[in-house]
Amino acid sequence: MCGRFVVNAQIDEMARLFTALTSNALPPVPNFNVCPTNQVHVVRSGDAGRQLLPMRWGFLPKWYKTESAGPLLINARAETIAEKPAFREACRARRCILIATGFYEWTKTAEGARLPWYIQRRDEGAIAFAGIWQDWGPEADQQATCAIVTTPANRHMAEIHHRMPLILEPDDWPLWLGEAGHGAARLMRPGADEVLSYHRVARAVNSNRASGAELVMPVA
Repeated sequence: MCGRFVVNAQIDEMARLFTALTSNALPPVPNFNVCPTNQVHVVRSGDAGRQLLPMRWGFLPKWYKTESAGPLLINARAETIAEKPAFREACRARRCILIATGFYEWTKTAEGARLPWYIQRRDEGAIAFAGIWQDWGPEADQQATCAIVTTPANRHMAEIHHRMPLILEPDDWPLWLGEAGHGAARLMRPGADEVLSYHRVARAVNSNRASGAELVMPVA
């Protein structure tokens, strides 16, 4: 599961990292509380090379008549992505990378209170979430939409949640983006334990209206 994340990198930094051409309509950064249905920063590859462009976080299958015609599809399980009618075509032909700096997850106390955690790379570098995308809507007014692929949690992440985003290392990017032929399915596995670290953050982030760098600061 990945329900909220952080982007704290400049647009030109993202473009250099992924060797991508940038769109003029990218959402502003930083954003310390990226929520479902927000526009997010996505890398996809095509005939003109890699592009960094905005997409709606919330995959919309072609048969949805409206944006709320079915479940909000922000995640796609790696175990079933090739079988689900909503995802199977995109899994084969429309893979992408969502760029993040970190993401949030929650545990619960015995009383049911939600305790937020901030997860980032141990090296504090950019995180490349494996994603899939789909154009949706009338041809004259189409929007690009996407979902994050998730896997069972590795041993380290399982301490706070049973699932995690599929995180790609740089050597994996060409295969996931379709630039290095077939075989992307072998990338759909939990990441190594040593890649991520996490710490508790304040409950302010429980609100999807919260903002500011203080959301990722550690608390006791």
